Amino acid sequence: MGKVLVNEQNGILEIKINRPERRNAVDFDVMNDLEAILDEAERNEKLLAATITGNGDKAFCAGGDLSVFGNLTTRQEAFYMLSKMGNLLYRFMTLHIPTYAIINGTAVGGGMEIAASADFRLVKEDAALGFIQGNQAITTGWGGSTMLFEKMQHDAALYMLTSGKKMTAAKAKELRFASKVFHTDAFDERAAEYIRQSLIPYPEVVRAYKEIKVNKWIESGLKKRMEEEISKCSELWISEAHLQAVHQFFQKRH
Repeated sequence: MGKVLVNEQNGILEIKINRPERRNAVDFDVMNDLEAILDEAERNEKLLAATITGNGDKAFCAGGDLSVFGNLTTRQEAFYMLSKMGNLLYRFMTLHIPTYAIINGTAVGGGMEIAASADFRLVKEDAALGFIQGNQAITTGWGGSTMLFEKMQHDAALYMLTSGKKMTAAKAKELRFASKVFHTDAFDERAAEYIRQSLIPYPEVVRAYKEIKVNKWIESGLKKRMEEEISKCSELWISEAHLQAVHQFFQKRH
């Protein structure tokens, strides 16, 4: 079984990160699987929408897997990892179909950057969410802050990024990060029903609407701005403060 599961049903591409034992944290295998899935999605003109979620009911995604990426100690190594995932999130954000992050559990760090890349964020009532990267002395590294500022009111986005705090689903809705919050009971069914009700059955019409926004993002240099963010994070990755934070993370685990 792959590290990312994929299924297409009634025109909806369902993407599921499949590492529940690691809180669905991203490693290079996850990135490679996502790359192959996006290659297919970009060619499929019959799709109405795409969703991304995590396997299980505890975590949407805990971000990058520090047991793997914590060993990156040069700027070049960090930039390679960060830009690889950042490019995938840019591609997901600019898919010519509506995209939904189904946040079925904890979403922190890079998991929030994945969520930010989606058009809609459907959140389980008891989920905890947070851009906690700042607590590790780095910025968002996959383009997350650039995407967030594109989609949210400035002060709300800045608060989420600079506070480094986890928040409730209700707070995320108040800040308009969460599009909808659904009760924990039957969450998957409620989210699926919301998506079904949000889509007319004509892919060419759905795509035409999304393309209006995508074209604006392309014209405004979104990709270049994300790359500048990623470059800054790669500088901070090798800072003494971040390396110390990673060291403390490993100490807590042992």
